[in-house]
Amino acid sequence: MAPDTLALPQFAGRPNLRQEIALALRGALITGEMRPGVLYSAPGLAEKFGVSATPVREAMLDLANEGLVTIVRNKGFRVKELTDRDLDEITSLRALIEVPTVAEVARGINEPTRAAVEELRPLAKEVERLAEIGDLIRYVEVDRRFHLSLLALAGNRHLVEVVANLRARSRLYGLQDLAARGELGRSAAEHKQIVDLVVAGDAAAAADLMRRHIGHVRGTWAGYHET
Repeated sequence: MAPDTLALPQFAGRPNLRQEIALALRGALITGEMRPGVLYSAPGLAEKFGVSATPVREAMLDLANEGLVTIVRNKGFRVKELTDRDLDEITSLRALIEVPTVAEVARGINEPTRAAVEELRPLAKEVERLAEIGDLIRYVEVDRRFHLSLLALAGNRHLVEVVANLRARSRLYGLQDLAARGELGRSAAEHKQIVDLVVAGDAAAAADLMRRHIGHVRGTWAGYHET
């Protein structure tokens, strides 16, 4: 999508601008709002966000350090292109990590972890609301928070960091079409189902649902990159 048509949130007067802008840019990358090959400048994006160019440049550097974008000296940055093979491998890695980890959390459910999982219900509900109104950048961020918070209950922070990086590298180009057709809500509803299964201690069913949920990345959500 061209820089002048980006639908980015306004951050004027907000604290922690660098972090919030980086989150919004990641969401725009993942959903395909920002496309590979298009040159994006810090001043141009800053105008969209309603802020100065400085926190945007800082956020851009964060994305470059994560390998998500390439800096074009004195001009801005370009989103890195991902091949179908890249996306397939990312999805495969996510499944290898997340499916057994969610099963582990469900298998070891006790009163403290049950309470922690129950605290994710508001995020699951918010994911559904954002799917309904088609706010895809926020949808991706809340979805990220839900999944990383659930995985964190396994007690392995390095695992969470790896999955966070893999999620940032994913591309969900089909989300816009799904939201426009009112079909994204079905996938969003799976978050509540995941909570129910983990709370119930049903490790096998939780793992099966998580496997199908991640599969959307290279199936229903893949958009024009679907093979």
